[in-house]
Amino acid sequence: MVIGFLAAVSLIRRLSRSFTPNPQYITNAALYSLIGGVAGARLFYVIHYFDSFRDNLLSVFAIWEGGLELLGGVVLAIIIIFFYLLYHKLPVRRYLDVLAIGLVLALVFGRIGCFLFGCCYGKPTNLPWGVRFPYDSLAYYSQINPNLQRNRPNQRLQLPSEYFTCADANGTRYLKPYEDLTDQQKAEVTTGKYRCLPVHPTQLYSSAKAAILCLILYLFWRRSQNAERSKNAGKFLTKPGQTFALMFILYSITRFLMEFLRDDNPFELDGLTVSQLIAIPMLAFGIILMAVFQKMRSDKISPD
Repeated sequence: MVIGFLAAVSLIRRLSRSFTPNPQYITNAALYSLIGGVAGARLFYVIHYFDSFRDNLLSVFAIWEGGLELLGGVVLAIIIIFFYLLYHKLPVRRYLDVLAIGLVLALVFGRIGCFLFGCCYGKPTNLPWGVRFPYDSLAYYSQINPNLQRNRPNQRLQLPSEYFTCADANGTRYLKPYEDLTDQQKAEVTTGKYRCLPVHPTQLYSSAKAAILCLILYLFWRRSQNAERSKNAGKFLTKPGQTFALMFILYSITRFLMEFLRDDNPFELDGLTVSQLIAIPMLAFGIILMAVFQKMRSDKISPD
């Protein structure tokens, strides 16, 4: 997250040099958005999985144990930046354009963090690049337990009872610590028949997807800059703010499709996850923004 944040801030500062009166505005807005983004991502996760925090409300603040949802962080960060720009009377649409490019760049690194932590894992696959996560990982737990929230009444990996310590009221069984296993059991869960099934590395798919989106948004933004310099600012889809709108359109479509390969989020409605349900209005919002910004005049930037 930190690497992604620094990369995004550096890129945004560079792209905004033509209309930024003071680069410190970028740094300040980025710091506020980082704090708000982490808080929003945690809040969204807590609301989504509140049953996990009901018995210990103080664990809501234990973000070092994992539990952040990207969409919540993005929404709150954008809201904070929007009001920050309004307060300082800065060209909002131009800042939002470069913010969109930097935000997607940050996702390239953020999703690698998801891969290293083991969250946001994919469904089992026989593809040669399928990844086996270790014993006691989130992906492993998903395979050794049923998941009624994903309409899966049976576990994918039939692990004998001697590997478990207990089960909770929902029937979720908990594994023995790895160090408490016998040598034979350790071999079975690392290289034997009870090791994790290979899954789609959806975190790395998402990282690669973010890199491609970042390039597309940058080229789209450059097109608008070139149109403005050539006195052709009225050209279709070259108005300030439309790069920001395009981010919503592209991200919502790709996120909706990516959810079909993921195996972590529960189904909420008609076999769709919460991310897919949010992606639908997000797509509509991006299209509406694109149309509204096309009708608006390009704001003029003073040489000062």
